[in-house]
Amino acid sequence: MESRDPPETEDLPEDIEMETEEISSGIDVISAEGVKKKRMSGPDVIRDHVTRLPSRPGVYRMFGETGELLYVGKARNLKARVSSYAKIGGQTQRIARMISLTRSMEFVVTASETEALLLEANLIKKLKPRFNIILRDDKSFPHILIREDHEAPQALKHRGAKRTKGRYFGPFASAGAVDHTLDTLQKAFLLRTCTDNVYATRSRPCMLHQMGRCSAPCTGLIALDEYRDLVREAERFLNGDAETLQEQLAAQMDRAAQNMDYERAARLRDRIRALSAMRQSQSVNPDGLVEADVFAIHSEAGASAVQAFFFRAGQNWGATVWYPKHDRDDTPEQVLTAFIAQFYDDKPVPKLILLNREIEEWQLMTDALEMRAEHKVEIRTPQRGEKRGIVEQAALNAREALGRKLAETQSQQKIFAAVQKVFDLPEPPKRIEVYDNSHIMGTNMVGGMVVAGPEGFEKNSYRKFNIKDQEIEPGDDYGMMREVMRRRFGRLKKEWEELNAATPVVAADADESVSAEPPVAPGVSDAGEGVRLAGGTGKRPDAWPDLVLIDGGLGQLSAVREAIAEVGFAPGDLNLVAIAKGPDRNAGREQFFRPGRAPFQLPPNDPALYYLQRLRDEAHRWAIGAHRAKRAAAITGQNPLDEITGVGVRRKKALLNRFGSAKGVSNATIADLQTVEGVNAALAQRIYDHFRGS
Repeated sequence: MESRDPPETEDLPEDIEMETEEISSGIDVISAEGVKKKRMSGPDVIRDHVTRLPSRPGVYRMFGETGELLYVGKARNLKARVSSYAKIGGQTQRIARMISLTRSMEFVVTASETEALLLEANLIKKLKPRFNIILRDDKSFPHILIREDHEAPQALKHRGAKRTKGRYFGPFASAGAVDHTLDTLQKAFLLRTCTDNVYATRSRPCMLHQMGRCSAPCTGLIALDEYRDLVREAERFLNGDAETLQEQLAAQMDRAAQNMDYERAARLRDRIRALSAMRQSQSVNPDGLVEADVFAIHSEAGASAVQAFFFRAGQNWGATVWYPKHDRDDTPEQVLTAFIAQFYDDKPVPKLILLNREIEEWQLMTDALEMRAEHKVEIRTPQRGEKRGIVEQAALNAREALGRKLAETQSQQKIFAAVQKVFDLPEPPKRIEVYDNSHIMGTNMVGGMVVAGPEGFEKNSYRKFNIKDQEIEPGDDYGMMREVMRRRFGRLKKEWEELNAATPVVAADADESVSAEPPVAPGVSDAGEGVRLAGGTGKRPDAWPDLVLIDGGLGQLSAVREAIAEVGFAPGDLNLVAIAKGPDRNAGREQFFRPGRAPFQLPPNDPALYYLQRLRDEAHRWAIGAHRAKRAAAITGQNPLDEITGVGVRRKKALLNRFGSAKGVSNATIADLQTVEGVNAALAQRIYDHFRGS
């Protein structure tokens, strides 16, 4: 096997300077005529690397047979750390398995162990190695943005890159926490939340003003200077100055009452009530906790939950919980250490972090976070006082959250065991795909696929299929299903072929070659179950369904069988089931159809039936949603620019910004079109010809 290239620069954080070292493994050397000269075991591979490693800090990566990433680790001394893997005995079962699978390694030498820790966390979060503790976190936290690029600043929820000019407040633990705070800003400070287009076109105040939740700067009911005073008060509130602000509003209310300006006094009273309600709702808010994140971990039955509370500007800005992926042998301290490093890889670091357990190498972690945040960071495990109380409350929440998670998992396991029994599957399914079609009298035809697994619906795997075959008659459900299946399982077959293709490997100094053994799918051990495909055998791709559920009857099932046969699947390659509503389309009397079997029904109280109904309903909801979106787009009409090859979303936006409308683009000359960013001479000519019928 050829040694792997060192990592590209884009794999590494920009703010870390390091050296890369390429060290060839010398394993799997294969001659040009096809005779494998040498095949080293995992410990041998590691020992071979150790002889050339420096005694310097850095990060190492371990790869398996087909190049899949097994593990990422950091070390103060690369030579000493990696050599510990070459020793026989003393490792946990997981580490021993990882070592046995290792076939190559990569190394990055860093200037310090602190930089190695930051790089390790970045690579683990980005690449998700099989044997690492992994924080499953794919979302950024929401913020509140008060814009500064408009005469009447707008308060709105913001998630993602901070490109808009304005002041950002956060992070908030959830969108719900942001909505609650925005609701308070409306009631207490009467800030607008409408878009600029709505603001510019208002001729009279909207309903929010009538409800006492907006001061209506759009129609001049409040002077812009006074409105900006309200904005500054809102910023003071978000910065933690709520108590002083409330006292000032109370004084203003008293003066208004003394001057018999009872209408103004009533408005101030309502604002004070909104502020008081907000402060009282923050029950978990000890004094002196101005800017801090609180994390507590609870581990049980080989799983863990990490509960977080966020405090900014002396206010509790919400709570959330994570369930990191880790091995049963990992201790809570190890899981929490990995969690903290990965969590702050792309999030702002507060000045204080409170934990319920002491993490490993806390001083190194502190140095790394200070390097990233560019300010002093304190990591503490409080033993007494209010801070200890807040940590204990987080730990209680973590324990309860993990209990609920384990109960859901056990319930899901029972349901999957019931599904296995109903359909005579060799083992409980890990991936169930459900298909449905949607259209209205043959228009805007769409197919939908939803995916469910042991942890629930996998919404990232949902797919919709716009029906493209012009030969399908409008409303032909069988034809629609055939197209969906050809496209879905044609792709699956291609993935199977790529995974099980024989790949020749040639050493740089060899004069012979041979085809390597079929590779193993990432995440699948050598003992993984082989599957047939049109008479062949091999390893399953990750997206291989254990059960395919079709919303329909015998006709839909026959259409599906025809389609998958066309792309090369044998009858036994996939477990196909069609589910059809029974007489009078009553739920609970569904009929199930399987190839070569008589239709059957399940007892009305069967838990598997309830679950299968839920799957079918979710597929129906997804397909209808896709159809409605397509129909809405058709009703509003397509932009003529959508029909031009080479004009995507970004170029379309640039053209509309430059010329104002599609009509403006149609009247533009070739020279004018070329002034738009991303439009070269060839594309300008194509756009020009499109509007002139050339």
